[in-house]
Amino acid sequence: MKHEWRKKEKDLYIPKEDPKLVDVPKFKFLQIKGSGNPNSEEFKERIEALYSLSYAIKMMPKGGVTVDGYFDYTVYPLEGTWDLSEEGRKKKELDKDELIYTLMIRQPDFVDEKIFNSLREKVKEKKKIKLLDEVLFTEIEEGLSVQILHIGSYDEEAKSFKKMKEFIKENNLRLKTLVHREIYLSDARKVSKDKLKTVLRYNVEK
Repeated sequence: MKHEWRKKEKDLYIPKEDPKLVDVPKFKFLQIKGSGNPNSEEFKERIEALYSLSYAIKMMPKGGVTVDGYFDYTVYPLEGTWDLSEEGRKKKELDKDELIYTLMIRQPDFVDEKIFNSLREKVKEKKKIKLLDEVLFTEIEEGLSVQILHIGSYDEEAKSFKKMKEFIKENNLRLKTLVHREIYLSDARKVSKDKLKTVLRYNVEK
């Protein structure tokens, strides 16, 4: 049976519009780092590199590659962690050119570094995709986090962050860092800004 994260992992990927405390275990990811405006061509190229490798892993059986433990699944959504440069922190208004980010896509448990390296070489041979060499295989354990579903434009996320910070204060929690995670449940190319669905997540501690 196909593993669909929208159905099987609702607690992590389909939250409500009210903040909630979750404990996020260690997961495997393909990730790529970058900086600057997310409306840039370079940003799109980073996303393309992640998706090309993620789909190559999913389609391994059709390419004649056999891996122990493989199961069919829906490719996980794009995620990103966001921070600001020192210069960006000094400015009163958000300057998107000063953003620092890490984009990533979660991978199933059967994926390891050997599989990742092998598939990357195959993708390089078949497609002319930039930045493949910048993609890394990694494991991340977020741990205790507060998350919320934000519906609307990315530029209006401040209202959801405000809700999260109020929840953190009310529950005697403490922000570990202002770096936050976003999980993109909608395709911004196909969905109107007011209907975009994004999971926002802060790491916290008691």
